[in-house]
Amino acid sequence: MAAALAAFRRELELERSVSAHTVRAYCADVASLLEHLRRMSGSSLDDLDIAVLRSWLGKQRTLGAARTTMSRRAASARSFTSFAHRRGLMSADPGQKLASPKAQRTLPGVLSQQQASQLFDPDVGDEPVAVRDRLILEILYAGGIRVSELVGLDLSSYDAERQALRVLGKGNKERVVPIGAPAREALARYLDVARPTLAGARSGTALILGVRGGRIDQREVRRVVHAAAQAIQGAPDIGPHGLRHSAATHLLEGGADLRSVQELLGHASLATTQIYTHVSVERLRSTFQQAHPRA
Repeated sequence: MAAALAAFRRELELERSVSAHTVRAYCADVASLLEHLRRMSGSSLDDLDIAVLRSWLGKQRTLGAARTTMSRRAASARSFTSFAHRRGLMSADPGQKLASPKAQRTLPGVLSQQQASQLFDPDVGDEPVAVRDRLILEILYAGGIRVSELVGLDLSSYDAERQALRVLGKGNKERVVPIGAPAREALARYLDVARPTLAGARSGTALILGVRGGRIDQREVRRVVHAAAQAIQGAPDIGPHGLRHSAATHLLEGGADLRSVQELLGHASLATTQIYTHVSVERLRSTFQQAHPRA
């Protein structure tokens, strides 16, 4: 069982190119499952049947696991049994019969379009960190990209001819994300005024730099976004992902079609993008109830 878990980890890392976070989560889930199998007197992987899988998930539920955690653990188990069956380590794949507890999807906090416009002070001066922070906000909102994608940008990521960024997303999939005039102007100013001052021996090809000259990290980006949102009266406390939510919602409110937004955000499934339609409908319902005399 330990050898099977180690082989599963190698497949996730080397063949599927999933994130390190996903590898850790899936392997921890499978380790828990195999320990549960051992406690139920299972001596081989073929003892791992649908009853054991359901018993394991049931125990997680009684321990208070959230629905999103339960959904991920079911996915981990299905992924492992499919892998083990393909490799000949199990004679059958019981994970095919395992249903996922549906994760309860909550509506994300988003800025209104008016609040989003207040993020961008018309004049941040020439102080390098302020110029850099303005660029961070512009790119996150203009492109709706993930914070991991932002910190991974290199100097060569900007395609001036297309007026777009080449972004490396989940699963090492590259996509092209257009950015508007304000973001392009912020980028030009950053490259002219801020990056040369921030750059040092550790900068390499990184586009956005931290105060020590190396590639900026995600914690610093989150701090920048939280601080900017907190300065806006009445705005929700959002981070980089909240700006991504806001960008997608405002695109749909402006008439963009769902497939175009899916491409922009880099979602593998259209169902993931559809949550943003729920945000817009919820706003419409709220406005209707407040304004319509017969609501």
